[in-house]
Amino acid sequence: MKRSRFGSLDVTSIGLGTAPLGGLFAPVSDADAEATIEATWSLGVRFFDTAPLYGFGLAERRLGAFLRQKPRDSYVISTKVGRLLRPPAGAAAEDEHYKGTSVERPVFDFSHDGVMRSVEESLVRLGLDRVDILLVHDPDDHYDDAVAGAFRALRRLRDEGTVKAIGAGMNQSEMLVRFAEAAPVDCFLLAGRYTLLDQGALDALFPLCLAKNIGILLGGIYNSGILADPHAGAKFNYEDADAALIERALELDELCRKHGTELKAAAFQFCMAHPAVTVALTGARTAAEVSDNIAMSERTVPPAFWQELRARKLVDARAPLPGGA
Repeated sequence: MKRSRFGSLDVTSIGLGTAPLGGLFAPVSDADAEATIEATWSLGVRFFDTAPLYGFGLAERRLGAFLRQKPRDSYVISTKVGRLLRPPAGAAAEDEHYKGTSVERPVFDFSHDGVMRSVEESLVRLGLDRVDILLVHDPDDHYDDAVAGAFRALRRLRDEGTVKAIGAGMNQSEMLVRFAEAAPVDCFLLAGRYTLLDQGALDALFPLCLAKNIGILLGGIYNSGILADPHAGAKFNYEDADAALIERALELDELCRKHGTELKAAAFQFCMAHPAVTVALTGARTAAEVSDNIAMSERTVPPAFWQELRARKLVDARAPLPGGA
């Protein structure tokens, strides 16, 4: 598998995102989770991203159970801070997004001490003595706390050598630009904001990251599923997609079929064509999905498809396309 670098880290250019293994949208059994991670490993992936949010600790526990069996220096793992898992005051209602979880629920805490507790608790769930990357997770409404508290803690951990890289993970690019200018970050996880349906990262984030040598871990390349299977009721940004987005996705799918290729392959390879993108994170809940995702990264997409995509102005004119189309 191709490899990339940012900071002192050498990583595979494809990584496993573990939100689905935490029961995103549908429960996943322990056996299926283990088989999914095993398939990912067997196909050469050595980058794994997780978070306390994913299944409220479930994804961290499942990932750690597998990785503890492997030499620690043979993989790179990232997790996130900003949410502590705590029992609710009353009975825990079923979560809107995560199914089959524990009774604990996430509580925002972007303070210095909250971040230090979060790291300690993640290491316990993972059963590991360290992680490689720490990301401030979804601080959309907590910018000041993140800068004054969370990033101060992360800089301390990086300076001490506890972690190798720090950054933030968000579903928007605008605040990541602010973090890039305010904090000495190594990488960002950007979810769903550089895809065949959304190229907002081209405006400011990607140029700035290239100038500052900040790595981009790109998640949500299928935009919550709509670019994997466009249909009425498909998800976009973790919610039901509106009619206009479904129509655009179906138009992209029709163009792929015209050129004898698959929408998932085009979506995957479009994302990887930008020089700012260091790692493409693919979420999967079964071993078959892992194999399919990686196959999409290698599937032949005819140059004529990219040329027509550009000619029909279905993507931003500034977006680089595979093969220089």
